[in-house]
Amino acid sequence: MTDGAGERDGGNESGRSADGWPVDLTGVVESVVTTLGPNERWNVAALGLHAGAPVTAKTYGRTRTWRNFRERGGGCVQFTRDPVDFVDAALAVREVDEPVLGSADAWAEVTVERVGSEREGDTEIVTWELEPVDSGVERRVVPTTNRGFYAVVEATVAASRLGVDAYDTRTLLDRLAHFEGIVETSGGDRERAAFERIEDLVDAEW
Repeated sequence: MTDGAGERDGGNESGRSADGWPVDLTGVVESVVTTLGPNERWNVAALGLHAGAPVTAKTYGRTRTWRNFRERGGGCVQFTRDPVDFVDAALAVREVDEPVLGSADAWAEVTVERVGSEREGDTEIVTWELEPVDSGVERRVVPTTNRGFYAVVEATVAASRLGVDAYDTRTLLDRLAHFEGIVETSGGDRERAAFERIEDLVDAEW
């Protein structure tokens, strides 16, 4: 993949794992995925990666990611620590001209294959296998742990479930209020900006 921001570590494999991913994956890793839409622009969305051999991910309903996976057969998975980019990916409709975000620390171009589906009420949940075909590392830094960032991630999960019949609205709003408190006490400027973005995008008060 030749588009995107930042300088590539051309040909240096030391930052890549043995299975072709640019980072080691354990558990469920939150990522951002860009997929090429019918307008030839890249849709930005959040995507949880389930570590394994192979790595899998799920789409919920007929989202843009589901459509573009089905019609294009792949996308660009990337790893960013920018909380505002993550909130926009999880909750907003965002399209960009290049597949790799400027905030990406690493990325992997992937092909996808649908391997299963299930239903929760009226929502179809599709499982996809992801196979990296190219990858790059944009920055070699030692990340620090910021509780506010993880609170933003959890808040996007709660916010994305508002309006879904299987989840109690009051419980979700209480969770959002809890995470807002963590961001206020433990987050930095970007985490607070990210939570303000959540408030802008979510039509609810908590």
